[in-house]
Amino acid sequence: MAKEYFTVREIVGPLILMEGVEGAKYNELVEVEFPDGSVGYGNVLEVEGDVVLLQSFESTSGLNVAQTKVRFTGKSLELPVSRDILGRVFDGLGRPLDKGPRVMPEKRLDINGNPINPYARDFPTDFIQTGISSIDGLNPLVRGQKLPIFSGAGLPHNRVAAQIARQSGVLGEREEFAVVFAAMGITFEEADFFIREFRDQAALERSVLFVNLADDPAIERIATPRMALTAAEYLAFELDMQVLVILTDMTYYCEALREISAARKEVPGRRGYPGYLYTDLATIYERAGRIKGAKGSITQIPVLSMPDDDKTHPIPDLTGYITEGQIILSRDLHRRGIYPPVDVLPSLSRLKEKGIGEGKTREDHSGLSNQLFSAYARGKEARELSIILGEAALSEEDKLFVKYSDEFEDRFIRQGEYENRTIEETLSIGWDLLRILPRSELKRVKEEQIERYMKAEVAG
Repeated sequence: MAKEYFTVREIVGPLILMEGVEGAKYNELVEVEFPDGSVGYGNVLEVEGDVVLLQSFESTSGLNVAQTKVRFTGKSLELPVSRDILGRVFDGLGRPLDKGPRVMPEKRLDINGNPINPYARDFPTDFIQTGISSIDGLNPLVRGQKLPIFSGAGLPHNRVAAQIARQSGVLGEREEFAVVFAAMGITFEEADFFIREFRDQAALERSVLFVNLADDPAIERIATPRMALTAAEYLAFELDMQVLVILTDMTYYCEALREISAARKEVPGRRGYPGYLYTDLATIYERAGRIKGAKGSITQIPVLSMPDDDKTHPIPDLTGYITEGQIILSRDLHRRGIYPPVDVLPSLSRLKEKGIGEGKTREDHSGLSNQLFSAYARGKEARELSIILGEAALSEEDKLFVKYSDEFEDRFIRQGEYENRTIEETLSIGWDLLRILPRSELKRVKEEQIERYMKAEVAG
């Protein structure tokens, strides 16, 4: 039974300190009634005896100690779910933003959920085609994987995230594919871009969008990814769908976490972030995966912008420990007008070999990927050498590798924002590029594959 109290002792930013409260629980949802009669929501952060610390989801402007009434609901923050959430746009707390009706729920799910039990996990497998060659060809996404995108201020990570959301699908699967897209701390212009992209490309009908704007309360930003993952878990494990979750921008999420931590006067860790940042991120990332015996799966792409392009910053650093690789965007490629500016050399998909090969993509995928990567690395080294010593210092072979690396960036990495390449098209471009190099240098692909696919390219 709900209990009401007028025992507010202190209000600091989004935090409300109360006393004389009986039976409050951690993460319990509360209703905060303002002096003017309007009602906002919050949850319980700490309980010590009859003293309770709350955080408000709304601005606390207008609250005062004497006239504020708080109602304890006895339950946690929940998301109403049904199949009707597909095609809808919600705010960070799961309220409709698209002027549509409220969802008639089949059930209400606690947004805090639980990470998947390691014993119940099934190993990530099966290739997810994003339509982007620099990802599909060299650092493929695997069903059930957590593969973050590391970006920087001013780089087109929002455009890349929207392109992946529009184009992704699991090859050869009959199960439905859905995208859950959560945007945190974005501007109104960015929110309009995402919603318009999904609507214009007819991708909204298979998607669920959660949008948290920059001027929304920080505490709503904390709830947004959990709302998205709760929706994903329902679609994946109750409706047997293959779900891709895109979370952008996790840096804004972490900054909201730091803001709340500072308001609580907690002892700060690295760069002022709370000491539990790793644990908190893990509770989000570890909700992705596959479960033994379940048809559905959750694949996750967190997007984060690295402050000062610093890979050792706590957010990308800790994210790298928890996830299975990273896609890194390059400022140099972006300056040269190459989209998407994926820096393939430091990028990595640790589960690459589990999702490619015969029966999944093509039998030549692994060897071709290794050969393309190796040749590009050598071409980059030769190009740097020519800058220092001059082109005359390069051997004829080195000049071919430089030519290859330039062509690789221009034809393999560069592609249109609405260009959706199949994996066959991506591999075909790769084999065509290898014709630039001496055949004696193709040491990572099998001879019979060279005979089969290079001849096919010539014939084509």
